[in-house]
Amino acid sequence: MKFRAKIVDTACLNHFTRVSNMIAKLAKTCTLRISPDKLNFVLSDKVANGGVSMWCELEQENFFSEFQMEGVSAENNEIYLELTSENLSRALKTAQNARALKVKLTNKHFPCITVSIELLSVSSSSRVVTHDIPVKVIPRKLWKDLQEPTVPDADVSIYLPVLKTMKSVVEKMKNISNHLELHNVCIVRAAGKASPASPVFRASYCTLHAEGLLSGEFLSPCAQALSSLHC
Repeated sequence: MKFRAKIVDTACLNHFTRVSNMIAKLAKTCTLRISPDKLNFVLSDKVANGGVSMWCELEQENFFSEFQMEGVSAENNEIYLELTSENLSRALKTAQNARALKVKLTNKHFPCITVSIELLSVSSSSRVVTHDIPVKVIPRKLWKDLQEPTVPDADVSIYLPVLKTMKSVVEKMKNISNHLELHNVCIVRAAGKASPASPVFRASYCTLHAEGLLSGEFLSPCAQALSSLHC
């Protein structure tokens, strides 16, 4: 098995770091799935037992300027690694304003993901910070438990307000109630025209309306809707 990749674009590096930080907050350990065209972070805890289940997919061509991998075999050209989420998140904290980030599967008496960060320097010489993150190679027989989940088709799909705004509101609502309801309503104006779908969040006696949101298929991950919030 072989794997090496490199990120040189600052925006891609920051995005990759944010993904790592998010996963570290969700679970202590995660699975890194490496395939020829994608990286996946997988959490497969049982939701019924209070765990978190997640499938995070990163297209390698959108993040990495260099990407090489060889899987377990030609027929099973994938690599599954179990690692501690916080270790990866801590390693990437030193990557702020870095010139480049290299990730490589190595063997340091035990399997490791080696993260090498090339830092900017005032002088002409560059500084490289290296982190060796221990990993556990997941055998082929366990891969069936780490496959992409089947998500049922939604009856209605909408673009939610800016996540930072939602987070602020939900964090305040948690002091009112332990439960939060989301209702999707279509408001009819006096002229007889229906406004775009407007989700309504209710927690106890507090209600939040988000108006003017787009509804329909998720045509573009970058699509945004102008919305106004009032509580």
